[in-house]
Amino acid sequence: MSVYDFSAKTMLGEERSLKEHKGKVLLIVNTASECGFTPQFQGLQQLFETYQDQGFEVLGFPCNQFNSQDPGTDAEISHFCQSNYGVSFQMYSKIDVKGENAHPLFNYLTSETKGMLNSQIKWNFTKFLINRDGEVINRYAPQTKPESVEKDIQTALQDK
Repeated sequence: MSVYDFSAKTMLGEERSLKEHKGKVLLIVNTASECGFTPQFQGLQQLFETYQDQGFEVLGFPCNQFNSQDPGTDAEISHFCQSNYGVSFQMYSKIDVKGENAHPLFNYLTSETKGMLNSQIKWNFTKFLINRDGEVINRYAPQTKPESVEKDIQTALQDK
């Protein structure tokens, strides 16, 4: 099993298979627009711009499960991300990342890694680094800044 076995809706409502990212190094992040970690969008965008030509992509999944910090519609979230942080990486439709309605992708990601609360995601901006084969290679806590993940991204990009 890998992340390529899942699909998700984009902000435009299109169901897309994650297979379209096959062969790329991915950083999958549950995001929020009204969180103390929201400025991490800037670092995520910078990583995307720096490494996209080498086969790196950031996939953002808005989530409103933590203190209702992403209450907007997909259109409002998309506008916020683009106008405030210049986000051009792929943003998907708002989802749940934990609990009985959790998106299957996040059930998979958390089953492959353990965090502070066992496998459960504890807050916005939890990050998962995925290798070119679609396998989880690392998980990062919300407070881990995107810049701190850069060396791991570089290493993953070198692994063909």
